[in-house]
Amino acid sequence: MSGTRAFRVVTTSARVLTGTLVAAACVVGVVVAVAAPWPTIESTPAQADVTPLPGDAVLVCSGDFRAIGRVPSDPLKMDSAGTPRLTVDGSAGVPESTPLSMPELDQAGELHKLTGVVEGRSAPLIGAAESVTLAETDLSGLAAAPCREALTESWLIGGSVATGTEDIVTLTNPGDVAATVTLTVFGDKRSSSNVIVPPATQVALPLASIAAGNQAPVIHMSSTGSPVRAMMQSSLTRTLDPAGIDLQDAVAGPQQHPVIPGVQVFPVDGDDSEMAVMRILAPGADAQAQVTVRPVGESSAVATEFLVPLTADVPAQVSLGDLGAGSYTVEVDADSPVLAAVRQQDGQGRGADFAWVTPAPEIDAEVLVAVPSGPNPQLLITGNADAESTVAIETAEGGDPQTILVPAGGSIAVPVDARSVYTVRPSGPVHLAVTMTATGALAAWPVWPGAGAEQSITVYP
Repeated sequence: MSGTRAFRVVTTSARVLTGTLVAAACVVGVVVAVAAPWPTIESTPAQADVTPLPGDAVLVCSGDFRAIGRVPSDPLKMDSAGTPRLTVDGSAGVPESTPLSMPELDQAGELHKLTGVVEGRSAPLIGAAESVTLAETDLSGLAAAPCREALTESWLIGGSVATGTEDIVTLTNPGDVAATVTLTVFGDKRSSSNVIVPPATQVALPLASIAAGNQAPVIHMSSTGSPVRAMMQSSLTRTLDPAGIDLQDAVAGPQQHPVIPGVQVFPVDGDDSEMAVMRILAPGADAQAQVTVRPVGESSAVATEFLVPLTADVPAQVSLGDLGAGSYTVEVDADSPVLAAVRQQDGQGRGADFAWVTPAPEIDAEVLVAVPSGPNPQLLITGNADAESTVAIETAEGGDPQTILVPAGGSIAVPVDARSVYTVRPSGPVHLAVTMTATGALAAWPVWPGAGAEQSITVYP
């Protein structure tokens, strides 16, 4: 082999070896690069947490309690049976009161629209509630309810068109424009009706006119044009004897875990199946509801628990009559949102009274609680299931607060004074209700968060 040829062979071999090494290095580099973290470019969008300016706090009261059938020549005519007494105060002083119209009633009392005007960026808190006591030949008992915000959507869970009942749906429009209200009835017969509610006016409809044939109706109210306050006024007659009256508030919507504090069961001779009855509805979908009943004053004890299968859009009623006499909190855990309320009564004839108890929303901030005129008022506090809470209670005028320790999942009853307004400050989420109890006088209602306050929102410019 010549020297030139030998040199070419060596050169070629060197080139091949070099190429192989370079290729191998490239492969290794790619593998390492893939395995290694790649540089990233992140961009956080501009954002800001903004709390909108709160609106004025506006509450609507219930107005006169109505009677039907007092004029034989006009059995559907409504008359005023009594004007409730109002108890009210606010964190910025007594709120402004504007009268609303009740055109169906002659010589009616005042229907209050209460307004707490915003000062700066603060929405004032308002506590307001009404009560009325009747002792007449056709109506007797105690009825009480808080003054509440008007809503564009709400539900009435109680009421009946059974013999001896006289229930009336009231729709109050506190706004400046007319509201078109659609009332959809869920029950044995499904029905729907529309009502025009003029501005600054309350309209009343007999329940039988919109829910005929339904022994256990649930009513969905929706309004356009202006929010509306929906309520139910109820009365009961047994063999010509008056056996109770009630004012029932609407609830905002279905929940998967409604909590109903302040349910009372009374001893009675004979059939006790109607002394405490729960009505429950699963709107839109079938559901399974686990019901747990706990005595007030205890955290772990369970008085009873049971499962309720629910068919979509069909109300169910379950008796709680096997409970012993006492005060209870009823909790519902459902696999889809449900509506629930409990009807309680303290007797079965003349001198008896009844009241519907609706779920109490969760409250985790300061709230004013108004206690109107009535016997033996109590504030029921139900704690969060996961942790104990402390609740500070003082009169709205100030003074030394009373601090209550509420065990996890437990309920405490605190005596309060009638015709007083209290400031309540919980350290964590709780459910609150007010009850009043005496012979032939029964009332209960949940406490709602303060009106007018706004939550912060995140804004992305």
